[in-house]
Parts: sequence; structure tokens; C-alpha cells
Amino acid sequence: MEAELIHRSEEIRQRLKQLGDSLDYAGKREAIKNIELQMGEPGFWDDNDSAQKTVGRLKSLKVVVGPMKELTSSVEDLDALIEMAEEDKSVAADVAAEVDRLENMLDDLELKALLDGPNDSAGAIITINARDGGTDANDWADILLRMYSAWAVDQEYKIELLDRQENEEAGINHASIAVRGPMAYGYLKGEEGMHRLVRISPFNSEGKRQTSFAAVSVSPEIDDSIEIEIDEKDVREDRYRAGGAGGQHVNKTDSAIRLTHIPSNTVVQCQNERSQHQNRATAWKMLRSKMARLEEEKREAEDAKRYKTQAKTGFGSQIRNYFLHPDQRVKDARTGHYVGSFNSVINGSELQGFLDAFLRFRASGSMAPPSDD
Repeated sequence: MEAELIHRSEEIRQRLKQLGDSLDYAGKREAIKNIELQMGEPGFWDDNDSAQKTVGRLKSLKVVVGPMKELTSSVEDLDALIEMAEEDKSVAADVAAEVDRLENMLDDLELKALLDGPNDSAGAIITINARDGGTDANDWADILLRMYSAWAVDQEYKIELLDRQENEEAGINHASIAVRGPMAYGYLKGEEGMHRLVRISPFNSEGKRQTSFAAVSVSPEIDDSIEIEIDEKDVREDRYRAGGAGGQHVNKTDSAIRLTHIPSNTVVQCQNERSQHQNRATAWKMLRSKMARLEEEKREAEDAKRYKTQAKTGFGSQIRNYFLHPDQRVKDARTGHYVGSFNSVINGSELQGFLDAFLRFRASGSMAPPSDD
């Protein structure tokens, strides 16, 4: 028992050192110190937008540095615990429990280390569009919107509704939300693709089984400090009358904005701000995010070609199956990750498992397993 504990503790130390190097733990600690000094200077909050970005960067750094610091301290105390176990055999069980805890912490931190993409620390813009399946697809798109919102709340992230178009009968035609918090985009980018629902339709009086689809698009929320080249002459702007709730001006003026980047056929739209000017500013921000995502996809395609992997996601590919009939289950078509409870995924509580599984899948470059029919 003692020999096993010593061996496991040595493995923890080796993994911790490798992790510290890969995460640039020392550099991140120094960056936190510099930011905290900056925040203490007079006039820091004079430019609120700049200050908020700095605070956001501090939070992203602390997501990694905080647990790493705790883990490093606990590992330093492990030798003393093992010595106590050698003298008092009754302590061995407590030491084993502590080793288990440290190994679990390491697993979590090693997962965070996979969030190393150029935009992974950014917020995420999620756009959901109803696809095939009629009214069921509109309802399904609305369910997915609630799922991502519930997950974001559980993560203590901030959510902002950017655009929402109701369907006349039920659900939504499409919607866009911004999810803001440490590593939001890094976690959510694997959600891009087609989500398939199989259930007995609540909109069919004959009670037939219905298959419906909703497409999810995820892009990083890019701030103004990052250069994204978009030639304005390549962008067509359309103004239209916003629909749904939002005050009298929403329904009586052409305040909604739709932008189309013609070379890439990328379309974004916004109608939830209070004025046309604000809708235009938000739409341009969404377009810059979409273009950043396109650039990222090009890099991913080059990497996939170089390493001969096929970890393909994308707006048109089916990534996950959700079943309410004949039984309740959710299975990812790429990773094989499986949850036997539809509601626990839809309420956001077990969505994280799918996000983590995809991070590991991407890191391994594995081929996707066969999907469910």
C-alpha cells in the first residue's frame, strides 16, 4: 500500500511539472501580478470598456492559476502525509483519499490545458437555426437555446440575447446569444454542427415519431484589439422591421440590421438592441466573430491535413443525437460520449461531459465512432 502511494505521488509530481510547463504557470502568475498592480492605479476605471477587458483577462488567468496553486501546495504537503502513514497505518486510507483528490484535480487541469487555441479564452457567440422537421424543428431550436443558457448560468457566465426570431406556431426560427466568461468559446466551439432530435411529436395529433434538426454555429467574441480584415465594400447591409416584443419602436421602424459578407456568404443579423445604430454595431461585432471563426477553420483544416486526422465538425455535419423515443438518451456522434437521461442534458447539468469529451477527442485526433441511426 505504501509503495503504491509513493509511486502514485511521484507520478503526480511528474504530471504537475509537465502541466506547469505547458500552461506557462510562472508566466501566468507574473501576468496576474502585473494586472493587479495595473488595477490599483488611479484612473484605471476611467475607460470602463478597457477596464472590463482587463478584468476578463484576469479572470481567465485565475481559472488556471488558482487550482494550479492549490494543487502545487497540496502536493508539497503529500510527503509529510506519506511519512505519517508509514508510522501510523490507520492514516493510509486518508492519504489514499488525498492522492485520489489530487489526481482528479490534475485531470481537470490537464483538460483546461487543451484550451490553447488563439481564441479559446474569448466569449462565444452561439447562433441556433431551426432546420428540417417543421414546427418540431422550431421547438427543438428553442430547447437548445435554453440548454446553452442553463449551462452558462451553471458556469456563472453572463448571457446576452443578440437576436431572436419567433416562429408563429411554436419555438424560434433562429436566435443568437453571447456567452461571456473564462474559456467560454474554448468549451463551446465543439458544439458547432447539426443536432438531431427523435421524439413523439407534441405537434402531431396522430402521435407519430418525428425527427427534427437544428443547426448550431459558434464563433469567438472578438474584441476591438484583435485585427480582423473585412472590406466594407464586400458587405451588404439590409434593414428590416424587427419582429416580436421590444417596444413600439421595434415594430414601427426598420431598426433591425442584416449583414451579408458576399465573398464567404456569411450572414449575421441583430434586432434586439434599442436602436438601428446599436443593432448595426452589434451586427458588425457578430460578423467579425464569424470571420475569425472562418480563419480558425482554415487553420484546423491545414492541421488535419498535416496530421492526417479527420476530427471534422462544422455547421453542416451531424454531431449529436438526442432521443426521447423509444427511450431517453443522448449520444455524441463523434466521441461516443453517452448520457442515459435526456432531461439532464437539456437542463444543462450534464452538458459539460460532452464538452470535455470533445476536447479530449480533438487532442487525440481520433476518428469518430459510428453515430446512432
